[in-house]
Amino acid sequence: MKKILLLLFTHSFVLVVGFGLGVYFLPILTAPKSVEISKINEYENKSLYQTEFVRDLRGSDPLHWGEAKVTISNNKITVNGSIAPGPDYKLYLTSEFTQHEDEFLPIKKTAQYVAEVKSFENFVVNVPSDIDVSKFNTVVIWCESFNEFITAAKYQ
Repeated sequence: MKKILLLLFTHSFVLVVGFGLGVYFLPILTAPKSVEISKINEYENKSLYQTEFVRDLRGSDPLHWGEAKVTISNNKITVNGSIAPGPDYKLYLTSEFTQHEDEFLPIKKTAQYVAEVKSFENFVVNVPSDIDVSKFNTVVIWCESFNEFITAAKYQ
């Protein structure tokens, strides 16, 4: 009986750890290539707003962070730097600065969804034509699957 319980425990442990590693590494393995810096610099020169993702936000931790220069124009948002890799990231614009999930969740229904984030370093997100970026002041990266704050930056 002890042997069966030990085998059941060890196999369950390996299954849970393997699943967790898969959730973490699959987005990294399937992420598209980073955009060339020269292309990002070109978009940055046409931007209306500039800000930065920083690691020292209240909602940041070793698995959820951003460290990048961010530029916003009417049709592109560029991230020149890195964000922590993970699954199901979404980029939102909000009218108030948030730095933790307990601040973002209450205003999520009024936040403007912009696009999915599938890359974690040097990427560009297209802003749909029906979104007026000047009506917002903060860009937020959010993990939809786990309701987890990743990073945010106020741009005006």
